Amino acid sequence: MPKFLLALSAPLMFTACATIGPPQPPSLELPRPPSDLRAMRKGEHVTLTWTAPSITTDRQKIRSQGPTRICRGLAKELTQCGVLVGEALPQPSSAPTHAGKQKVAGSYTDSLSPQLQSDDPSAFATYAVEVLNAGGRSAGLSNQVRVSLVRTLPSPQDFAAQVTGQGVVLTWTNTIPAASPTSAVHYVYRVYRRLEGSGEQILVGEVAAGNERSLSLTDSGIEWEKTYEYRAETVTVIAQEDKTGLRIEGDETPAVKVFVHDVFPPAVPSGLQAVSSGPGQKSFIDLVWAPLTDVDLDGYNVYRHEEGTPAVKITAEPVKAPAYRDTNVVPGKRYFYSVSAVDVRGNESGRSEEASEAVP
Repeated sequence: MPKFLLALSAPLMFTACATIGPPQPPSLELPRPPSDLRAMRKGEHVTLTWTAPSITTDRQKIRSQGPTRICRGLAKELTQCGVLVGEALPQPSSAPTHAGKQKVAGSYTDSLSPQLQSDDPSAFATYAVEVLNAGGRSAGLSNQVRVSLVRTLPSPQDFAAQVTGQGVVLTWTNTIPAASPTSAVHYVYRVYRRLEGSGEQILVGEVAAGNERSLSLTDSGIEWEKTYEYRAETVTVIAQEDKTGLRIEGDETPAVKVFVHDVFPPAVPSGLQAVSSGPGQKSFIDLVWAPLTDVDLDGYNVYRHEEGTPAVKITAEPVKAPAYRDTNVVPGKRYFYSVSAVDVRGNESGRSEEASEAVP
């Protein structure tokens, strides 16, 4: 066979193996509806968050996205957008994740009008979002979330903080009458603490609304010599069949800032006893007293004096245990003792009641 025929046959063979599939329809560019819509209510505000879609319903990357419609209705389930409460504009892409995909968070805050809020604990609103393409079309609603429409109460009145030796005492005025035992709705006060410079809020505790006019809560979990901010809110609790209770937070009070400077000494020691050595032994007097449990206790100072003289501290450093042996004594004399407690910042308590003992 001539060489030029062989040269022509090779490209013909490869051409014969190529296949051409049926033409693909053009993409409709419909964003895939979000499936992770979440809602959080605080006071009259409902904050919705979701992950914005990055692909279309036909698994193509979204090239151009339109706004996201925020839908609300009073039906248990929305079949269409219902009441359009607003639109969220497309957000710029965030940094890629470890998986190499970009996740963009969408959010919107809706305000519940006083007319929409209800005294009926069974009243709910249903929310969904609808992501549009650049042409204003969508593939349907996202997953749906339900939010209680029960009316919340204002933040507590006269909220204040005072530093004490036991911690920060938070006080406020109760304006809510105690709920009847058969009521489906009752109220509690919730107090939060935040360390200055930190974004984390710590729940200090809850106090049920009752018949008392003045309410208080002590935060003993603080660290001395730091600055904290405290806020309080009124929480509406709706009884449910599972007895867990649906809790809806009201608006918070303005922050109350407190610098917790420790100027508070430990408790005064008690139960001091003095016992001298027996005959034939080297002279000493043993002291024992009841131990203190203050978490910042550094130790105890021991004071001594003789009849008609002032008390003098006889310990160079605070003793760590609630006991002390005084060997600097003279036979035939009587000594009077007292002890005080000292914390790690040098705050010293008053002295205990005296105990006396004579050296044989």
